[in-house]
Amino acid sequence: MKRRFVRRLVPLVTAIAALTALPTASVAQGTQPRPPGSHRQFAVGPQYDSTHVYVEPGTEQAFAASWVATFGGTTIGPNATQVTPTPSRTLSELILSPVGTLSVFDYTTPVPHPFGTERTGWLVTDLDQAVRAARADGAAVTVAPFADPIGRDAVVQFPGGINAQLYVHTTPPSYPGLASVPESRLYLSPDAVGAFLRSYLAFTQGRVVSDDRRADGTTIGLPGTTYRLLRLTSGFGTTTIAVTDGHLPHPFGRELTGYGVPDLGATLKRAKDAGASVLWGPVSAGGRDSATVRFPGGYIAEIHTDR
Repeated sequence: MKRRFVRRLVPLVTAIAALTALPTASVAQGTQPRPPGSHRQFAVGPQYDSTHVYVEPGTEQAFAASWVATFGGTTIGPNATQVTPTPSRTLSELILSPVGTLSVFDYTTPVPHPFGTERTGWLVTDLDQAVRAARADGAAVTVAPFADPIGRDAVVQFPGGINAQLYVHTTPPSYPGLASVPESRLYLSPDAVGAFLRSYLAFTQGRVVSDDRRADGTTIGLPGTTYRLLRLTSGFGTTTIAVTDGHLPHPFGRELTGYGVPDLGATLKRAKDAGASVLWGPVSAGGRDSATVRFPGGYIAEIHTDR
């Protein structure tokens, strides 16, 4: 009886083995999706990754003058142009400063949705491949590739609602290196941060530099409290993530980028002399002196000196 059972079992095991081998064959033929983050690096350099600044109508010149007086740098533009796939008009200006690149938009028409929600523009080596990789790594393509006056663009959204514009230029740009790499500043909930990290780190091929689960809340306007603070790095620059319950005082969560300077006090004096206002700070916490500043036109930025 036992031998008959074994004889019947052998063909069954063989059949199961044949069936389970089929997905392996599909992988070899390339029909199985690739693992997240297994693509090549698409980043070009942090000086080509600009913060998108949408200023209040009619304030582009005041903002640019204030920024350059505070940090130094040069401007390209402004030019009246259309930078969206549907009809619109904006004054567009590029600011190349030692602490980061800014793409400034002063719209003379309503801003088409979803533009104005993207935080940054990232120069990539290949737009179509980058869009496919972003999808495979868990991001949504919220604006499909489209042509602009000097190249092509698309907008992707990472889990947690974090939008980034990807772009290429018909003629590759050449910008000077940065004195300090700016930090993209994100605020996420505990529910969203895990999915965001998996997608964002896979696409950017980045890594976590530090994860402080008891960071001093003074830096985000909440003295006497703690929060989780992550710092990431990749070819697209640096990213800081504040993981909070969303109970944030103004203006925290409104600042898109943090800028490193050698002397915070001197920088704040230049900013105030150039028409900016200090909304919070300066404060000292976590080995950093920092302040939150509003520039003419409404752009809010964090400025810091690491000790």
